[in-house]
Amino acid sequence: MKSTASDQTPLAAPSQKWLDAQHELARQADATPPPASAFTHPTVVTPADWLEARRELLCLEKEFTRQRDALAARQRALPWVKVAKPYAFAGPAGRVSLPDLFAGRSQLIVQHFMFGPGWEEGCKSCSFMLDHLNPVTVHLQARDVAFAVISHAPLQEILPFQRRMGWTVNWVSAHGTDFNADFHVSFPAEAVARGKVDYNYSLQEVPNQELPGISVFTRGGDGAIYHTYSTYGRGVELVMTTYDLLDLVPRGRDEAGLDYGMAWVRHHDRYDHATPAQ
Repeated sequence: MKSTASDQTPLAAPSQKWLDAQHELARQADATPPPASAFTHPTVVTPADWLEARRELLCLEKEFTRQRDALAARQRALPWVKVAKPYAFAGPAGRVSLPDLFAGRSQLIVQHFMFGPGWEEGCKSCSFMLDHLNPVTVHLQARDVAFAVISHAPLQEILPFQRRMGWTVNWVSAHGTDFNADFHVSFPAEAVARGKVDYNYSLQEVPNQELPGISVFTRGGDGAIYHTYSTYGRGVELVMTTYDLLDLVPRGRDEAGLDYGMAWVRHHDRYDHATPAQ
């Protein structure tokens, strides 16, 4: 399999610099609790007044649910693109193709996990995402959906980290293939340095050669594989149910005072579980 431009360019230096910055932010967060965002207690009312306000909000929630259902229908109705390239990935049992990742099912969800060649560990935000996805794969399988994780790093660099995290998902390496470049989640160092790259359906400046995403594929009646959907950037939050729960509590995500939105996130084996200040 031919090498892509991103394979030909050493990735370790820029990627490690980016990871070091992430680690420093995490270290500072470990030493000092994240600052609370501006929070004021709302007006305290009687139960009757609360019920009236809650019913008013329920109308908005129901409208949002209807809009979400309509949006999901449009997502499913997108036209398909036939996958023409015979991608071959490195898996724990040897080389596997994109059709192999379906594992006998007709639909496949792929997490594009940020893990570049030479990185010491996978991205903590992508790890946060996979913490949500790893337990639900059995339910996806019951609905004719396979799940796989694909990263740019060589497999021998991925597997120790996967064992450390305790994830049991099917994780393969796209190293040496065009897959990550074709799905706009890996970029050559030169392209990043020049400025804008094609990510999330627009040209934009990016901080790193590896970026996150989720892609969906299906097997057609003709046996061919088709790409049906991809989402990037904040679009991947759709699987992060921790955020859905945080959105319900009074302080919400409480990220306003952080250096960046997910600065509080750790790999799940690196939380100190200290009691937050009152």
